[in-house]
Amino acid sequence: MTNIRTIDRRREARISMNVELLVWGVDTKGERFLQQAHARDISLSGAMLSGLDADLRSGDVIGILYSGRKARYRVVWIRYDECGDKMKVAVHRVDPDTCPWQHLLTQEDSALPAGQKSAQSEAPSV
Repeated sequence: MTNIRTIDRRREARISMNVELLVWGVDTKGERFLQQAHARDISLSGAMLSGLDADLRSGDVIGILYSGRKARYRVVWIRYDECGDKMKVAVHRVDPDTCPWQHLLTQEDSALPAGQKSAQSEAPSV
């Protein structure tokens, strides 16, 4: 049996968290939606969202509101969860919008021992 290596194309490390947020946009039928979802594996430039009901496509732009801060994100890929009724969506932040959960990432960095930085703080924002 051959081991298959996966190449991680991310330029930033992601922090595993469970962040509740609001997502809005226009679905594949052209109807507006607004719903709660969860962000996991967050970084300055992206996240993996779960619990979405709206039908989306790769390339769609959605809005995310977290802690009073909002930003636009482009859908990278979509998968259905194990039950087949909710979507998992990978998103990438649209420039020049700022990351709404940036303060969570800087808190994570400050928790590291002195002189040690995480990969996400060294990588440029994409």
